[in-house]
Amino acid sequence: MDIYDDIRKGERGAWISITAYLLLSAFKLFSGYWFASSALLADGFNNLTDIVASVAVLVGLRISQKPPDSNHAYGHLRAETIAALVASFIMAMVGIQVIITAVESLFAGQKGTPDVISAGVALVCAAAMGGVYWYNRNLARRINNQALMAAAKDNLSDALVSVGAAVGIIGAQFGLPWLDGAAAIAVGILICKTAWDIFRDATHNLTDGFDEGELSDLKRMIARTEGVESIRDLKARVHGNHVLVDVVIEVAPELTVIQGHAISDRVEEQMRKVKNVMHVHVHVEPSSDGI
Repeated sequence: MDIYDDIRKGERGAWISITAYLLLSAFKLFSGYWFASSALLADGFNNLTDIVASVAVLVGLRISQKPPDSNHAYGHLRAETIAALVASFIMAMVGIQVIITAVESLFAGQKGTPDVISAGVALVCAAAMGGVYWYNRNLARRINNQALMAAAKDNLSDALVSVGAAVGIIGAQFGLPWLDGAAAIAVGILICKTAWDIFRDATHNLTDGFDEGELSDLKRMIARTEGVESIRDLKARVHGNHVLVDVVIEVAPELTVIQGHAISDRVEEQMRKVKNVMHVHVHVEPSSDGI
């Protein structure tokens, strides 16, 4: 199967996010002006900035599909990880802005009371964005796409912002305007936490970090391969949504080159049974026990 098939599926999720943000931001801005809801207006403008994050993810997915060239022997698959990193920066800025705005609103005190219908608008938009999150999250898990998962988490944060706006609008109806600021601060902190999680995972992959548990699983699989006496060294790194493996194995020293090569082929075959392992480099050494 073409290794870029999953990335093209990820593009569909990015386009869905962009379309949803365009439609919902227009709906929120119109409703915010019509029903005199500053919370809904702020939510609408927040969605406009989130379009940038989705576009960054889309651009990263497009670049990652470029074939290998003289400067990128393994292709451009890491562009999707960089896209996730960019999305985390944008989410962090949005989260910080939400917190700052919320704190300012708490000190500013109560302003006008918005129409309660605007709370319904916010909840409808939250449900719609929740649906986009659910779709993108499931698709990202299925194709193991880090950039699309970042976009999905951005979708979830926006759904929570809309819920926070609804809480503030409803609180204003009962003379509790502080609920708006309190809900917004909680949502802002959650957005920043999500941005940090995405940033941590992206930088871990970009610096060739690899999960120790997964590496142990690969090691056990290689050790069970016929002809492998021991494993001298094993490394793995994430390249986009794929894995590159480098392993040094020890075999019986009396084997011929052809026999050693056959063992190497068996190791590669075993590794390619693991989902998303794109490239395996096997180096064969004579076993020190037999020398």
